Amino acid sequence: MKAVPLPRQRASPKRRVWILVIAAFITIAIAWAYLYPPPHYKSPMRDWLPAEPARELTDEERASRVVFRQILTTPLVRSKSSKIAFMFLTPGTLPFERLWEKFFEGHDGRYTIYVHASREKPEHVSPIFIGREIHSEKVTWGKISMVDAERRLLANALQDIDNQHFVLLSDSCVPLHNFDHVYDYLMGTNLSFIDCFYDPGPHGNFRYSQNMLPEVTEADFRKGSQWFSVKRQHALMIVADSLYYTKFKLHCRPGMEDGRNCYADEHYLPTLFHMMDPDGIANWSVTHVDWSEGKWHPKAYRAKDVTFELLKNITSIDMSYHVTSDSKKVVTENPCLWNGAKRPCYLFARKFYPESINNLMTLFSNYTLI
Repeated sequence: MKAVPLPRQRASPKRRVWILVIAAFITIAIAWAYLYPPPHYKSPMRDWLPAEPARELTDEERASRVVFRQILTTPLVRSKSSKIAFMFLTPGTLPFERLWEKFFEGHDGRYTIYVHASREKPEHVSPIFIGREIHSEKVTWGKISMVDAERRLLANALQDIDNQHFVLLSDSCVPLHNFDHVYDYLMGTNLSFIDCFYDPGPHGNFRYSQNMLPEVTEADFRKGSQWFSVKRQHALMIVADSLYYTKFKLHCRPGMEDGRNCYADEHYLPTLFHMMDPDGIANWSVTHVDWSEGKWHPKAYRAKDVTFELLKNITSIDMSYHVTSDSKKVVTENPCLWNGAKRPCYLFARKFYPESINNLMTLFSNYTLI
């Protein structure tokens, strides 16, 4: 006996019309989302660089952008033993070696140390700092030699493929948290912590020179603290850059025309990353410094100033502050966002006098657990 085929059920004309309407609606929605994405969305293919300027790029600009794009879009090879490079920029001996040794204790294989001593060979009291000096050159405050030292430290640290994050520290810096907290904070995000803001005042854009045109415009000129913490791609960009570095070497220095004093270490990196990867930086530094006294140099802490309350207050700050140097003194406050969540801003602090070492050693275990 042959099986009799069942009759096919055909969709009614009304149902077919509805299917076509739904399909058309989905197609239009997808096309609209692609052409008009929400303001906070950035295509992965475009987030490495802002839009090109309306003018034609110079040959040097185009070459630089190609290099930066290659660096930022090449996937990183994460090793099983990713490390943080701690880079100390110091005139000579590091007064807080014993404190840093306590900070690093028990974490071998998760960090590397590099020391750039610009004036004299350091005398070490901690064995973990012995043999960690790199070839160093003289550094003069406010001049391009400061940036040269930073690039020299990065070039040495980048030779170790396991180094995935790079922290610049001074001889007056101290840790505010234990190592695990610092490691998780830096390795757990894809941001670099570079301080960056717009200052229209005499200590900001007044320092700009039109000799930087056409590559660097006054609208792109930015200011920030030199004490950075950067991911590997950004470290590679800093070392690879020649065009923008040369602009600041030649046209951002003390004693320029019209009585202007420009300091490359305060402007070069903030301007470079504002132009090349603005969404890749946090716009604040993870190293705390107190400028509330309004002087040329930040507040420095004597032994009598170093208390549990002071350190607790610093570690609880979760807003970044910038003040313009013009007569308006405009204050900008922004929450310190770590992967979208508000977190305390600072992992390190400066400037501490060497005499405060005993107080810091006594308090370390308590304040680093905050």
